[in-house]
Amino acid sequence: MNIKLHLTAFALFNAISLQALACTGIVLRASDGATVPARTMEFSFDIHSNILVIPAGTSIEKLIMDENNKGGTYKAKYGFVGANALDKPIVVDGINEKGLYFGAFYFNHLAKYQPLTKKNRQQAISSEELGNYILSQFGTVKEVKEALPKLIIVGTWIKEINSYAPFHYAVTDRSGESIVIEITKTGLQIFDNTVNVVTNNPTYDWHLTNLNNYVGLTADNRTSQIVGRQKLSPFGEGTGLFGLPGDYSSPSRFVRATAFANSALPSATADDAVFSAFHILNHFDIPKGSIREEINNQIFTEYTVWTSVADTKNPTYYYKTYISQEVEKVVLSSALNNLTEPKLIKMESDFSVKDRSMDLKAIRQ
Repeated sequence: MNIKLHLTAFALFNAISLQALACTGIVLRASDGATVPARTMEFSFDIHSNILVIPAGTSIEKLIMDENNKGGTYKAKYGFVGANALDKPIVVDGINEKGLYFGAFYFNHLAKYQPLTKKNRQQAISSEELGNYILSQFGTVKEVKEALPKLIIVGTWIKEINSYAPFHYAVTDRSGESIVIEITKTGLQIFDNTVNVVTNNPTYDWHLTNLNNYVGLTADNRTSQIVGRQKLSPFGEGTGLFGLPGDYSSPSRFVRATAFANSALPSATADDAVFSAFHILNHFDIPKGSIREEINNQIFTEYTVWTSVADTKNPTYYYKTYISQEVEKVVLSSALNNLTEPKLIKMESDFSVKDRSMDLKAIRQ
């Protein structure tokens, strides 16, 4: 971890800030039975993500972010791929070879985990490591649901961010089952993801209640109406979803994502759903400067660090980054073939533009 990143992260998390709360997740389903979860990852600084590929049989160490406490180890039953963070061997978003998807979403001020003790240290799993554990050990949402109440999930203090990692989690499997996992002061709660969306604060059930405020939203364009003796007509096309909130707050994004994910035209195949997911999440792409906050005379601006889409039917992890904007993918079966130890793929690539100017010459000839 370089000093500049460390100081930036420290300044951000040492203040009471809600900036790192703009991640948006959706789930699409295709007619061929494919389920495609997708999400954006927002932060106020580069979280140094790369693509981590871990084969089955890998010995995974727990509590690796804790310099003072060493945890136990476990072996990966399944291979998996995903995006890490802070240059650490921790997948915060990814998919395994059974088609199980996992995503960690910021849940600041609400996430509360068990304390780490000498007694539970060997069994404990830290909040930022839960993705490694779930993706390496389970193949279905049902298995995750059964295991979660037995897990000891703790908050490890991470010096790079001057905090423990306050997350809630989205898990989706190949069958289409999808859940949101929250651990708060009231304990563990597992919600069925009934509207195919997850964002950030407040709790998932609060977001579902808030949707009642938008019960009149429709994707259909509005028609003319007679009010008294006056005929009122729309100014033009584009009145479908009229009144949809457009800001980047978590409640507004939840409503907007619910509208887009559930009004999307049906996808015939997994590839079609992947294509559609990237287009939908373009609505949630945050350019630098749109959301900003000054902390200790330093300006922090929230932006979309990367966007990911997972094909659970044909386990494949797609992504694009803020800089490159080009969609890339890792097909898990190919990546794991003959792989005997974890490997890292550089996620960020340079922005490039395809110059089509000379195509005119070929046409003229």
